[in-house]
Amino acid sequence: MLMFVASFLTFMAIGGFPSFVEDMKVFERERLNGHYSTGAFVIANTLSSIPYLLLVSVIPGTLAYYLAGLRDGLDHFAYYTSVLFSCMLVVESLMMIVASIVPNYLMGIIVGAGIQGLMILGGGFFRLPNDLPYPFWKYPLFYIGFHKYAYQGLFKNEFEGVMYVYKEAGVQKVIDGEYILREKWQVEMGYSKWTDLLIIFGMVVVCRVLFCVIIMIAEKVKSGLMAVVFCMPEKKKGQVMINPFATPSH
Repeated sequence: MLMFVASFLTFMAIGGFPSFVEDMKVFERERLNGHYSTGAFVIANTLSSIPYLLLVSVIPGTLAYYLAGLRDGLDHFAYYTSVLFSCMLVVESLMMIVASIVPNYLMGIIVGAGIQGLMILGGGFFRLPNDLPYPFWKYPLFYIGFHKYAYQGLFKNEFEGVMYVYKEAGVQKVIDGEYILREKWQVEMGYSKWTDLLIIFGMVVVCRVLFCVIIMIAEKVKSGLMAVVFCMPEKKKGQVMINPFATPSH
């Protein structure tokens, strides 16, 4: 259940890609008119989306949290919704980057879905971290994908500090939640769940800065191409005079 809400709920944010493309079209027109700068657009785009992403994170997240009977406590629920919210911010930031590079609805959705699909597969759930192949899936995808930190943060939020009682061969035994995290899910226990959350928010900042840089580079490239086109010398037109009374030579 934790994997589902951290992966497929955020995956649905790809459906907003057409609106992201329209945002980029409006920005280009307003930018040409000199109404605002690139930095102002990136900041405004981020702030304007926060209330809606918060609603998308809290409402479905609350339904899934209490339906699955996850751990009680307001602090655990607050952390759970914070992880969902940060993941939604990362996904929207990634899709804005894709929209600035691939301004086509179909191709943009395909590219965005492919990026998220790779991150989900390499997040450490479908194959445990120690079982991931090294050349690509473990290094670097496992560490640069936000799903790794979302999964591990949610697992720590659910299992840390909890003792579980079970029976084996008629004998009642007690198992520590941290043992489950280390042995079952191979979670990195060297830092707390709050560090995982901060890393995800750090990815939001990095993606937004990258988005701003890509827009600025695209503007310079377009302006350079336009300058080259307008500075190209026109071809000289020549006229050929033909004497209609001239006798053709053999």
